[in-house]
Amino acid sequence: MADEVELSFVIPVFNGAKSITSVVEGIVAGYDDLKIEIVLVNDGSVDDSETVCSELQVKYPAKCTFVNLAKNFGEHNAVLAGLAVTSGAYVAVLDDDGQNPPEEVRKMYRSAIDDGWDAVYGNYRTTEQSRFRRCGSYFSNWVATILLKKPKDLYLSSFRVINRFLVEQVTTYNGAFPYIDGLILRSTTNISQVPVEHRPRTEGTSNYTLRRLVALWVNSVLSFSIRPLRLAAIVGAVVSFSSALMFVAIIVDKIYFNQDVAVGVPTILSTIVFFSGFQLLILGTIGEYLGRVFLDQSNYPQYVVRYSKLRTQNNE
Repeated sequence: MADEVELSFVIPVFNGAKSITSVVEGIVAGYDDLKIEIVLVNDGSVDDSETVCSELQVKYPAKCTFVNLAKNFGEHNAVLAGLAVTSGAYVAVLDDDGQNPPEEVRKMYRSAIDDGWDAVYGNYRTTEQSRFRRCGSYFSNWVATILLKKPKDLYLSSFRVINRFLVEQVTTYNGAFPYIDGLILRSTTNISQVPVEHRPRTEGTSNYTLRRLVALWVNSVLSFSIRPLRLAAIVGAVVSFSSALMFVAIIVDKIYFNQDVAVGVPTILSTIVFFSGFQLLILGTIGEYLGRVFLDQSNYPQYVVRYSKLRTQNNE
């Protein structure tokens, strides 16, 4: 019978050639008591990540699977590509930069088993991210609380352990814009978190730029909630009603109180510009939704695998 994996590790790799080796070796050394597998997903790196990951698969053929994507699709797409080839009863997702210590996975893994959680997130005691990155994370969590009905005390991090039931639910998603936390939150409320350590990066700087953070925020908002459309409709109704009241007030003021005051052209122009901008905002939001529907219907790929090297399974 083929070996049954107890714990899988999925690591999306983007320009992590200098750090991924220590991460993998830390996993191999720290989990020799469990049947594990490590899935490395190279997400279109422009450094030597492909070569390093391929060498790690050769070095640990019974533990490592290497998936090489055809281009950079993004972290969440890469994670989904990794989840699709895992076989473990539980799956840990961690970064390639060494900031998520592999040994901290055991806390989340034990919590998931002992307490029966579908997902366990790592809640950093202190974070080693830049102020800019921390602001982006807190903003994303705030948005998730409002739009995705995330529990207020739950911190969504990229460091998480999920069970096989949840892996199967997440990997059924075939839309063009996956957001792992959104897929988890829409599948289960059986979620917890444990305090974990967050270490400084061993090499380089964060790959999350302002553009990537904005793209992630837009993806989380528009792909897994229609509340922005409802909010736009509510704001539009409130603004229209307020405008009608203001129009009536202007007429009353002109007739009964200040007959000599002329209606100012600048006021009219400002009002036109305001409402024009507001209409464009609503149309842009609707257009974004329609564009995503179009890409989904046109089978826009979540990811494209150029090649993969699967681990060798031991037979009993």
